Amino acid sequence: QVQLVESGGGLVQAGGSLRLSCAASGRIFSPYAMGWFRQAPGKEREFVAAISWRGRSSYYADSVKGRFTISRDNAKNTMYLQMNSLKPDDTAVYYCAVRDFANWATNPSDYDYWGQGTPVTVSS
Repeated sequence: QVQLVESGGGLVQAGGSLRLSCAASGRIFSPYAMGWFRQAPGKEREFVAAISWRGRSSYYADSVKGRFTISRDNAKNTMYLQMNSLKPDDTAVYYCAVRDFANWATNPSDYDYWGQGTPVTVSS
């Protein structure tokens, strides 16, 4: 059993910043890639960013490129998402996910474990 716990969400004004964290625990074995997804009300879950096992490769959705930065600390089994210049369109529940492969993916179905999500609300 793998547990993923997100934290760091909240309410922020447009233009502000938030830093999300995702802590992994349980029966998790290296290597594993990690990713962030989000789901806004009435919309499908969408890819945000992902990072490879050693952090040497990452990928971003066009909508967040240049504003969000993904990183990880394998010693702490933790992944981060630094979100800057936030926009109201970034409002969603943000989920972290883990896949049992070293390389990242953008399709939610390629991920094996999911957290419960942390809400982010950006006011205009």
